[in-house]
Amino acid sequence: MTDLDANTLRAAYDNQVRPELPDPVPAGVTIERDGPLYQVLGLDRGGFLTYRDLGGLTGAALDELIARQVELFRRRGESVEWKLAGHDEPADLGDRLRAAGFVPEPRETVVIGAVAPLAATMPVLPEGVRVREVTARADLDRIVAMEEAVWQADRSHLADALERQIATDPQSITVVVAEAGDTVVSAGWIRYLPGTGFASLWGGSTLAEWRRRGIYRALVVHRARLAAQRDRTLLQVDASDDSRPILERLGFVPVTTTTPYVYTP
Repeated sequence: MTDLDANTLRAAYDNQVRPELPDPVPAGVTIERDGPLYQVLGLDRGGFLTYRDLGGLTGAALDELIARQVELFRRRGESVEWKLAGHDEPADLGDRLRAAGFVPEPRETVVIGAVAPLAATMPVLPEGVRVREVTARADLDRIVAMEEAVWQADRSHLADALERQIATDPQSITVVVAEAGDTVVSAGWIRYLPGTGFASLWGGSTLAEWRRRGIYRALVVHRARLAAQRDRTLLQVDASDDSRPILERLGFVPVTTTTPYVYTP
């Protein structure tokens, strides 16, 4: 499917991408059900809560579902992210999460683009920069160093998470770096969602001095070509306010928003 009507794409996102569960499941990760909700445990630094929809839950029943998640992660002593889409029902879900102690983080925009025209694009990299696919732990650690320089925050968990995903099924993910000499200046990865027409793009952080030089765009195009090789037709990105304009210029269509609501014991 390559119809870029926003409503059609949002329906495909709901039916094929959600709930966003790891597949295959890496070693040490467990997935539990609580009604319509999936609890993903052990994937990252904390838990992750995801669903396709909440099955019409409202009012007290919804509050009880939320309270059970708070109690579970309070007992575990871990933070947990509830990923809330902008079109989720009921409309007061965000208010109910905040009332239960969840704190919203910056909102992102879910954008979807067709693989074929992106894969046919010819990006131009700055002189001296090359794009390379990586799997070695040393390269993953170099990505962490770049991410920490960009965000001024601990990103050490990222190398562990990527390493586990690669070890579980190297065909389910490809990690790509842009390098200038021995320096990783940007990096991103692509996950190929099994049984769907979708692949999803992640990462894209770029060192400040290398921005606005076409590197982010080149990484998107490179990963679109990888998606085409695996017969995927659509790319999905949870886009920050910085990356959204670039992606829209590449033909991506906004279909909804997503806000991480985080509970920390």
